[in-house]
Amino acid sequence: MPENTPRRSTPRPGQERFVAPVEDTPLAAIDNVDIDVAPESQWKEAWKRMRRSPLFWTSLTILAFLAVMIAFPRLFTDADPRYAQLSDSLEPARPGHPFGFTKQGADVWARTVYGARASVAVGVLTTIIFVLVGVVTGAVAAYYGKFADTVISRTSDIFFSIPLLLGCIVVVSVINNTWPDRGFWGAVMVIVLALSLFAWPQITRQMRAAVLEVKNLEFVDAARAIGASSRANLIRHIVPNAIGPVIVTATISLGVFIVSEATLSFLGLGLPGSVMSWGNDIAAAEVQIRSGEHLRVLAVPSVALAVTVLGFILLGESVREALDPKARKK
Repeated sequence: MPENTPRRSTPRPGQERFVAPVEDTPLAAIDNVDIDVAPESQWKEAWKRMRRSPLFWTSLTILAFLAVMIAFPRLFTDADPRYAQLSDSLEPARPGHPFGFTKQGADVWARTVYGARASVAVGVLTTIIFVLVGVVTGAVAAYYGKFADTVISRTSDIFFSIPLLLGCIVVVSVINNTWPDRGFWGAVMVIVLALSLFAWPQITRQMRAAVLEVKNLEFVDAARAIGASSRANLIRHIVPNAIGPVIVTATISLGVFIVSEATLSFLGLGLPGSVMSWGNDIAAAEVQIRSGEHLRVLAVPSVALAVTVLGFILLGESVREALDPKARKK
């Protein structure tokens, strides 16, 4: 036998190699794949994973309850939230008024129910605006690059360097001095625009990074090879595949914006006192923090705010897990 011929090793007794049956290995799943069926999209896979998550159903329950309360407040209270009588000031609970009365004699629960509309409206509208601005600017900067990327990136750096609440305090203070009487929606939009003005760089940066990663993938080159224009390629192929992380950030940020509105209102720079909101009710109950008495006046809007923010955070966490490729492989 030639010297270079490898020798076959004879296994010792009890050391024979074991080969598992195909049906007990991952190869069985590969062999059963139907090549004639189109693969499921990222969003369909995410939905299948998300609907099996307890976090998703917990958040959905909280947010569904909140939506019904905003749309049909009369289902939760018959009291008039604007009716106040000083003789009822800080009175305890009684039939029809489960949490008693505020210092001005208004029903605590009724004001909490009706105050949800303004607080949630600020969060939802701010999220919509800052996502639209951030997605457009981030996608344009990453896809076209050069001059567009330089201008958008440096502008976002300027706004990103300004703290969110500090910038909003300055903007809202200026508007309050020039436009004192602006009604419900006018007051809401002032807070929305102030928050959006200093929040959009976060989404811009995230979208820019995602588009830079996606635009060099094979399916984008294939779409370009068959004649897709730059704009069509960006809108139809790149943005849908890069927007996943943005959705997660937007969902969590919605709760942050609700808290920001409450903070501004607590400082006296948010929604005017004529607009019912959780922030205004918490600010009005500030004296209860110092006195330690009648804390229910402070606790009811505070708990409503905390539970709402928790609902959006849980929703964002469930969406993140559903869209995470590493989590889908588990």
